[in-house]
Amino acid sequence: MRQLKDGIFSLNGRELALLAACALAIIVFSVASPYFGTPGNAATVLRNSVELLLIGLGMTLLLAMGGIDVSVGIVMGLAAISVGRALAANTDPVLTALVGPIVGALLGFVTAAVVVLGRIPAIVGTLGLLGIYRTAIFILLGGQWLSGLPTGLTVLLGTSLLGVPIAAFVILLAYIAVWIALRRTPFGLHLLAIGNSEEKARLSGIPVAKVRFATFIISGALAGLAATFYVASYRNVEMTIGSTLALDAIAAVVLGGTSILGGKCSLVGTVLGVLLLRILQNGLLLMGVPSLWQPVVTGGLLIGVLSVEVLSARQPISQLGWARR
Repeated sequence: MRQLKDGIFSLNGRELALLAACALAIIVFSVASPYFGTPGNAATVLRNSVELLLIGLGMTLLLAMGGIDVSVGIVMGLAAISVGRALAANTDPVLTALVGPIVGALLGFVTAAVVVLGRIPAIVGTLGLLGIYRTAIFILLGGQWLSGLPTGLTVLLGTSLLGVPIAAFVILLAYIAVWIALRRTPFGLHLLAIGNSEEKARLSGIPVAKVRFATFIISGALAGLAATFYVASYRNVEMTIGSTLALDAIAAVVLGGTSILGGKCSLVGTVLGVLLLRILQNGLLLMGVPSLWQPVVTGGLLIGVLSVEVLSARQPISQLGWARR
């Protein structure tokens, strides 16, 4: 059985290669642009990684289970609108911080209902929800940005705890919690077993539907948490929010070593995949490459990694877990 790596801080060959790629990219972009190697730009790269790290964590679980959710970025957008509305209504910042994860979890429940109860393949079901959610964002925003939001949430989440920024602290706790769940609880063992073979897992007595339901809800809650940090940082919600996050998350997670075939994941790899993707996007932008080309870079990386994985596994694309669910 393909498994999670043994230690949360251990590095295998794939992860070491990603670490080297990050270092090489930093060196190349630092030489190519005088603005890349500055502390301010490093902070920008890390800041731009917050939402993707959280959404990528949920995507790691989904792919390891043999599932997928291409609507997760738009789920973050809907959760962000809810957080923004709560802020605009002068809701207490602590309560407002809970709005995002709650709305995200509810939307994750909807996704699970469509995919699990409706027995619709995840790629098809979430693609349909993507269209519905995009329309919902347009209607809720009325074609305009939600901007000029109060600073209460920004002050609350912009502080540090024991010298560590709240965002970094929350992300670290989230990754540790997921690692413990995957390594030390029946949920993690069941999730990986489903990713290896859903039919065998069902015959073994594993509650497949419950595990899949829970995973979609967890992914939605993480997207909602990402929305909370997004609104706290930018104090606005634009029409195109989250439009490329699903692609970025899938690319980063697969790049990090989580198998698109299911049954294997790497949390360290996900973190490194996110950082490499954001470093590349930031560096290219500073070199004058229009942001329009960023999805091209992301898509190219995804196609390349998937091609290598599918060829090495010697399985046709039609046998991918998420394609038959």
